[in-house]
Amino acid sequence: MLITLVAGARPNFMKIAPVIMAIEVARSRGHDIDYRIVHTGQHYDANLSKTFFDDLQIPVPHVNLGAGSGSQAVQTAAIMVTFEKEMIKNPTDLVMVVGDVNSTLACSITAKKLFIPVAHVEAGIRSGDMTMPEEINRIVTDCLADLFFTTSTTANENLRKSGITVDKIHFVGNVMIDTLLFNLERLRKPSIWDQLNLTEKNYLVLTLHRPVNVDHPANLKTLLDRIGKSANPYTVIFPVHPRTREILKGLKMDHTNIHYTEPMSYLEFIYLVRYARGVITDSGGITEETTVLGIPCITLRDSTERPETCTIGTNELIGTDPSVIPLWVKKMVKGDWKKGSIPEKWDGKAAERIVEVLLNA
Repeated sequence: MLITLVAGARPNFMKIAPVIMAIEVARSRGHDIDYRIVHTGQHYDANLSKTFFDDLQIPVPHVNLGAGSGSQAVQTAAIMVTFEKEMIKNPTDLVMVVGDVNSTLACSITAKKLFIPVAHVEAGIRSGDMTMPEEINRIVTDCLADLFFTTSTTANENLRKSGITVDKIHFVGNVMIDTLLFNLERLRKPSIWDQLNLTEKNYLVLTLHRPVNVDHPANLKTLLDRIGKSANPYTVIFPVHPRTREILKGLKMDHTNIHYTEPMSYLEFIYLVRYARGVITDSGGITEETTVLGIPCITLRDSTERPETCTIGTNELIGTDPSVIPLWVKKMVKGDWKKGSIPEKWDGKAAERIVEVLLNA
């Protein structure tokens, strides 16, 4: 069995890494299973170098389709055109897509039109917010897939409600947590740790990337001012996306305790998260990692496709209104936070379960 593993953006590689390792283990035990890694090139990232793959301990992709950036339509079309050529040149038994980026959608459509079965890892998650491009990608991909690997019982129920039969749904756990747990003893202290004399629990981590939070300069300034003032006297470490950095250049900030850094490697960033007093973010994946690490987390969004991080874990979904930020940040710095637990099957063995399903299919 040959499986084509599709990755289009940096987080996708963190999701396929444990699957690659599980396939290699199965193959070493004599099972007829192999893989080919296809990087669509959806996100060009200079950090996606050999060092990045060494960090994750996975091979460099067999091919980079070089789809590049552009509008959602241009990008999706470019991925479909190049992926079709890849599938014709290198036939496969199964295309495995992960997450909810444009590559997930584009490669699912292309594979199905070539009569190639599709497996979706992280199937069934829903935010209920159709203004999110990711939500559209999830829904369409789940309409096309043949195998559904889920992270939660909520995702299982979402799929069943949409008409997917139970024999196609496999509750395996969370591959991002596989990667997290595998790398906990390999984390690397970032240079800013010593530069700012950071110590455990004496700083916060901030990440922002969603357009509603970063694309409007006045709103971004308000967010950062509220976060900086309410976090004081604690330092806030903010790894900044290059696009956001351009917006920041024109803003006059009133805070001194937010420190901007370049984007970090996976091993460095998780090191910061692991020892932080708390995390403020608009990411979905980071809320999963903070839940497993037991780190308080504030999510600046109106909806989440990962409700278990709130109902079971350490995450609080507070919306995008800057006026509510001080209340929650002050609770975080005071240590007045709920004690979360770890969702079912977030135990580092999701990829093993996925490969077991594939071998028995």
